[in-house]
Amino acid sequence: MIIKAKTQYVLITLALNLIVWACSSVSVFSPEAYKQAVDLKVESLNLMSDATMQYEDFEEDVVHLKTELAKAYEFSKGRPNNEISTRQWEILINPDGNLLGGFLKRWEEEETLSQMFLTEMQVLVGDAFDTIIGLESGKIDPSEIK
Repeated sequence: MIIKAKTQYVLITLALNLIVWACSSVSVFSPEAYKQAVDLKVESLNLMSDATMQYEDFEEDVVHLKTELAKAYEFSKGRPNNEISTRQWEILINPDGNLLGGFLKRWEEEETLSQMFLTEMQVLVGDAFDTIIGLESGKIDPSEIK
């Protein structure tokens, strides 16, 4: 009887440790990170809408957006156990990639972009932001842990 009780205790302790370990391997929900991603999605898609016009007319806006994106990336990178979200930010803002960073670089190089290209890119960039937003909203909110 004592051996059975000790075995149950050990199994319960092991199970609880595994649950704690699994939860701690992913960063907790951050309202700031969530708001940042949502705000930057809206700001990015709005600015992208102007890409049929001359880049130089929006250069300051692009520089501002790139700064805000860099802040979001650094915030994500600085959070513990947040590697997946950080990697998504890297993919999104990479100027040599095929999402927002590449779009902004192409706009600068070509000065104007076609409406068809712009529309397709807005869908891709919106989806990329939705991935980041979904990753954040799927995390455990520490205030809800009892």
